[in-house]
Amino acid sequence: MNLYRLILNAPADGAWNMAIDEAILVAVGSGDALSTLRLYAWQPACLSLGYSQNIQDVDMTRLQTRGWGLVRRMTGGRAILHADELTYSVIVPNHDDLVSGSLLESYNHIARGLLKALHNLGLAVEINEHTPGMNSNAAGPVCFEVPSAYEITTQGKKLIGSAQARRKQGVLQHGSLPLYGDLGRITQVLAFSEEAERQEALERLLRRATNVESVSGRRLDWEFVAKAFVEAFETELDLRFEEGELSAEEKKCAYELVKTKYSQPEWTGRV
Repeated sequence: MNLYRLILNAPADGAWNMAIDEAILVAVGSGDALSTLRLYAWQPACLSLGYSQNIQDVDMTRLQTRGWGLVRRMTGGRAILHADELTYSVIVPNHDDLVSGSLLESYNHIARGLLKALHNLGLAVEINEHTPGMNSNAAGPVCFEVPSAYEITTQGKKLIGSAQARRKQGVLQHGSLPLYGDLGRITQVLAFSEEAERQEALERLLRRATNVESVSGRRLDWEFVAKAFVEAFETELDLRFEEGELSAEEKKCAYELVKTKYSQPEWTGRV
């Protein structure tokens, strides 16, 4: 049974959330912190872009009108609107059992814990074992339009969107579980050449993605779902958690990352 640190964070803005994930990765990779499961939320709502996603996918005027944030992740994938959700991050050194093997094998290992958590909540979900087809890029700029290999789905609809980054110091995988709310809101802040395309994107997204409330018929609060995640990772992945906080050095690193990276237009608009 491996000992992990558990961090439960209050809602924060996008730059701070992404800076914390990276700061933990630095600490874990250098041996200054235990492998970590972090559970958190976002305030205000924030649009996050994948590492290589084009900033032109975003309609800045619409985004600013709504008062939503914008941040670029260090992980890949497409855009996610973080609102009314539980976000998880698993941060481990490269030698951790959870990320042993190939990239897809590590996704599968972590997916077992995610699957167990949702089963514990009474949801009929499964692991998508198929990789997207060659034409999946045509689906559009939204992460939840297409389930990747070993992501969690229910009746063919994507329920958790995850992305991973591998660095010399370790591995970060984080993912978004929408608890309730309008999944289609994201299409209102993305750029389309005409409104008909926006409507098509909205309809496509609602066919392909869902949230916990729609599946369960209940609105589950963040704390209840977080507890299910912790219990599932303990039993399914043979982990033991010690609840903790960011170290002073991690906080210092995160503040510096906000200042020099995640709040900077050079990073957000890098592509």
